[in-house]
Amino acid sequence: MLTYDVICGIALGWPGVEAAISWGQPVLKVGKKNLFYWNPDHNAPVFKVGFDERDFLIEADPETFFTTDHHRSWPLVLARPDKVDIGWVRENLRRVW
Repeated sequence: MLTYDVICGIALGWPGVEAAISWGQPVLKVGKKNLFYWNPDHNAPVFKVGFDERDFLIEADPETFFTTDHHRSWPLVLARPDKVDIGWVRENLRRVW
């Protein structure tokens, strides 16, 4: 199952990536740019994706990917930690990095 610690293990070794707190939540940053954050209200990771990709992911795999009213206006997608593929997580983080 995906956890914040697993994601840290993937990305903290990359140049410039550091753990921080933003909006009171744990995040990984590169400089001033958020790479990723964990949403404790939904116990879910939040990933940066384009709007088209988000809509595609939610339509293609609603058991894994979702959004909320709060996140809908941003190019972000939430993922259920027990469902999301770790390979997809790595690729997403690397692309955003």
